[in-house]
Amino acid sequence: MPAADLDAIRAERERIRSAYLRPREHRPPSSARGLHHAAIVSGNVERTVRFYQELLEFPLTEMIENRDYEGSTHFFFDLGNQNLLAFFDFPGLDLGPYAEVLGGLHHVAISVEPQKWARLAAKLEAAGVQVQRESGTSIYFRDPDGTRLELICDPLGEMYGTGVL
Repeated sequence: MPAADLDAIRAERERIRSAYLRPREHRPPSSARGLHHAAIVSGNVERTVRFYQELLEFPLTEMIENRDYEGSTHFFFDLGNQNLLAFFDFPGLDLGPYAEVLGGLHHVAISVEPQKWARLAAKLEAAGVQVQRESGTSIYFRDPDGTRLELICDPLGEMYGTGVL
């Protein structure tokens, strides 16, 4: 990207930052209670359950029929702090593989304790999952359907030593 374009992008980012970002002590409380769940499409329910519950150690908490598509399963995994990661399958529809596209989901970042992070990274690698390590605190990988995930061992509200909450 040309330097002039980068300068314009950075200037716009700073303008927005100055206009909207408030110091913590001046921020109003959020109207939200937390992330209830993020929903991702699963190509195979059992394969997804085995990956998330057995490999990543996120307990399966419930399986119900999806109210939007008869015969579809809506199932949930516990991410801690009353946050859930949910999946749908759509039997009979040929949705094809996950596609990372501009304007779509890039990745899901999940916080884990540092000692668990190291253990989970080793489990993923031992299972043949390709893992990309970044900044000493993040690993990126894909689930069996191709969804990009990040396990980050920074504390909640912090990213690479910077407070983001």
